[in-house]
Amino acid sequence: MKLSVIIVNYNVKFFLEQCLITVRKALSGIESEILVVDNHSADSSCEMIREGFPEVKLIENAENVGFSRANNQAIRIARGEYILLLNPDTVVQEETFRKCIDFMDRHPDAGALGVKMIDGKGKFLPESKRGLPTPEVALYKMLGLNKLFPRSRQFGKYHLGYLPEDETNPVDVLAGAFMFIRKSVLEKVGLLDETFFMYGEDIDLSYRITEAGYKNYYFPETSIIHYKGESTKKMSANYVFVFYRAMVIFARKHYEGGSRNFLVLFIRSAIYVRAGLALVQRFLHSTWLYFTDALLLLAGMLFLKGYWEEHIKFIESYPKELVTIHIPYYIFLWISSVYLNGGYKEPYSIRRIIRGILLGTILIAAVYGLLPNALRFSRALIILGALWAVIAMLGVRLLVHFRRYGNFNLGRRSDLRTVIVGESNERERVRSMLAFERSPVEFIGFIAISEEDHGPDVLGTSSRLDDLCEIYRIQEVIFCSKDISNTQIIHWMGRLSSKGVNFKILPDERFFVIGSNSKDATGEFYTREIHLRLAETYHRRVKRWFDILSSIILLILSPVLAFFYWGFTDYYKRCWRVLSGRRTWIGYDRSVEIGHLPQLRTGIFQVTDRSRNYELSNSIRDRLNYLYARNYSVESDVYVLLKSLISI
Repeated sequence: MKLSVIIVNYNVKFFLEQCLITVRKALSGIESEILVVDNHSADSSCEMIREGFPEVKLIENAENVGFSRANNQAIRIARGEYILLLNPDTVVQEETFRKCIDFMDRHPDAGALGVKMIDGKGKFLPESKRGLPTPEVALYKMLGLNKLFPRSRQFGKYHLGYLPEDETNPVDVLAGAFMFIRKSVLEKVGLLDETFFMYGEDIDLSYRITEAGYKNYYFPETSIIHYKGESTKKMSANYVFVFYRAMVIFARKHYEGGSRNFLVLFIRSAIYVRAGLALVQRFLHSTWLYFTDALLLLAGMLFLKGYWEEHIKFIESYPKELVTIHIPYYIFLWISSVYLNGGYKEPYSIRRIIRGILLGTILIAAVYGLLPNALRFSRALIILGALWAVIAMLGVRLLVHFRRYGNFNLGRRSDLRTVIVGESNERERVRSMLAFERSPVEFIGFIAISEEDHGPDVLGTSSRLDDLCEIYRIQEVIFCSKDISNTQIIHWMGRLSSKGVNFKILPDERFFVIGSNSKDATGEFYTREIHLRLAETYHRRVKRWFDILSSIILLILSPVLAFFYWGFTDYYKRCWRVLSGRRTWIGYDRSVEIGHLPQLRTGIFQVTDRSRNYELSNSIRDRLNYLYARNYSVESDVYVLLKSLISI
């Protein structure tokens, strides 16, 4: 057998399916096998493989054993002369494997081979070829000199920027996303080092191959799409720790004496610096709008207070409690209410902002009414503050929207000007899917494959794709892979990459369109499958905020409610467990299987408690869990919580 293709999968079903389709095409006429190792995915990847790709040898792990160990499981039973380690978020050309096999057959000194990789926007991925992370190279990378001088032979050694992208050359390190290895070399140097759970294992194996006297070749005569680039979470502290700890393992394993000690010390120092910067950057990125709103509201309230004192009340000053206590909780309630009403979720909505401020003002008024007369300062300031909050929040979002989309059409993103490339049947299939999904696209027209295709919406043929994208100001191109080869798709992605065009692909006979608009962004897709709200970060955050606020309210009311519910000790225990994040107020019914649903903490109450007066079968319980995850809203949690409390 000539080739064994090994793919390790973890929760990327749609990417994996597209990858397997392209691998199947590229293996046509080659004596080969495909092995997929699934690291306990929860997205029905294994079912998809069994149904759609019966020829694939599937290894199902009961846990996530990591990249190295999973690959080794397949390598041990692989029968090919060559082994290809391939990521599931890739698309290969039809001739990729033939070209790689031919090159390796003609170069017996080649131990392994990597190809040119492009991201989802058609841009070259520099990790296609890398240098060894020596202390010198690591120093330049951590100081950022490799990015400042990418083509320098001195500073650009990490990604070998001085070597042309389209020239075959021996390199130190190949990327684990596509690593074409001679099996006899693996038998000589050993398999992947399982000490590396994720990251670094490709560097270690590449180094051992060169140490054994073989060469690693960068081979750009064929290329692949690698949607996620190096990582989808490069700015996370977790990525920093995992990646740089892998570098520490590598340094300890392969360097000696002063070089090793220096590199380990330097890397450990860099871990905490980079992790700290990553945390700060992520924190600022995710919270800047909250802080901006808070500062604007504070400035507005202080201005209104001063104006009211001087021109309306004719007093020297309100008591300091207005500034130190009341205005801060006004702002907190307005911002919290806007958040719970979706005012911080894109696309920004005027209705959500106004509704959030209105509900927040009602809460403020309710608190105001409970205060003694000495602490009731001015209802007018609350009303004027609410009006200013609406103006300030809408103003900020209008500016943000204009900066991103070039218009003030708040409430929706600007639709991407989109064309579909393919024959008539596949083109119409894509258009119907986009309509079903209500995707954010502005359909401009079709791009035909043949000159004889002259439908009413046909703009021209694919031979003039670059010109047509320029003429019609196209922002997104969807390719029908049944009608246009992966080689042609990758060719056009490369040609249009400088124009800022996004790309997506409709795999042959599939009901999803997939792509990625950034090498650092997870893939996006349009599909007829139902999306679960609780799978989205926004709705999980809303649920967490509901847990926090409802716990605080229940604690405030505890002198009364604790007498009726559970007793004082258990009452406070439940509130504290929810407040600390160990439990949630409303969770799934765990008497049935929930592994296919987004993960939630165990609930104090279950979603099925609202129907506790009825006899529920397991199928009904499963359906109620599913509907809760799919249609989640704060209102549903409020309803179940109140219903459950009343029923106790």
